Amino acid sequence: MTDPKAPTHIPYGRIQFGRRFGPWLEIGVGRLDSNGVFHAMPNRAPTGGAFSGYTYYAPIGAQPPHSEPERPGESSEDDDA
Repeated sequence: MTDPKAPTHIPYGRIQFGRRFGPWLEIGVGRLDSNGVFHAMPNRAPTGGAFSGYTYYAPIGAQPPHSEPERPGESSEDDDA
């Protein structure tokens, strides 16, 4: 039996403007086959800032993660737990 070729995921990319990140932008399609292999087919790249190449693949129908602004004095490196 052959795998369906329909996409199962949407890749999102972001550009960076100095220290700020722009919104998540849809940059192609991807699918997960029955062997657990992921096939990515990006068809565009974000432009207008620095693109790191990092892509986030969300299942179709799901949204990319919301980026919360980092407040002064708080950072992910200050975990004292």
